[in-house]
Amino acid sequence: MVNSAGEFPLSCRIIALVQERNRLFSYPLDHLAERIRETGFCCISCGACCTRIRNGHVFLLDRDAAAARSIDPSSLVPAPDPEFCDQNGTFYVSGYSLRTRGDAAGSCWFLRDGRCRIYPRRFMVCRTYPYMLRRVVDEQGTPDWRFIARLYQHGRSGHRIQPEECRRIALETREYENALLMHEITFLEFMRGYLLKEGLYHDPVQYARSLHRAAAGDPVTIMVYFDQGLEEQVVGAGGVGRRSSLSFC
Repeated sequence: MVNSAGEFPLSCRIIALVQERNRLFSYPLDHLAERIRETGFCCISCGACCTRIRNGHVFLLDRDAAAARSIDPSSLVPAPDPEFCDQNGTFYVSGYSLRTRGDAAGSCWFLRDGRCRIYPRRFMVCRTYPYMLRRVVDEQGTPDWRFIARLYQHGRSGHRIQPEECRRIALETREYENALLMHEITFLEFMRGYLLKEGLYHDPVQYARSLHRAAAGDPVTIMVYFDQGLEEQVVGAGGVGRRSSLSFC
């Protein structure tokens, strides 16, 4: 997700994302396939990656949000960290996340008895996890490529993966990362036009006030970007999270 996009000129943020997309396709796919082979990740069906304790929230691309809605409309919630808040106190967020259950671990809405209820139809982010291909800023502020999420915190490593399977995983991983970047770009482009057309602007002061209102239990309005438009959602206490809902990173 794009975090605090309203703090930067939208044109600059869009350009930065386009540059990241160019870097994504310039990264040698064979290198990613080799990292996958070296790691040899093997799922042990522990279910850890399907909990909020291990993964803050699961952001869904539009195609997966539509699939989740068709299975169970209550499985979707507005993603945490709204990117914008206008001068009227309305939030805007780039999409939906999976709802989590009320247990201590914050289990995925579709997790039951440690197993995914929709595994054959699981979402793209779930199919590619724990693999990734994105640049992450380290503690020194230097961006560097990351390939595996939370290695050694779940599953096992050292499993033998055939070369053709490594390449298939690499291709699917790049496809997901590209789709995510394109979603972020189209959201920002949409918001640039929408705010201008409606005479609205991002207001950091109202952002803080609306977060405070939500924390106090007052209902707030969140406009969720979905299918090239905005869907209105009204949420109460805890509905506007700061990484509160399942991020695979």
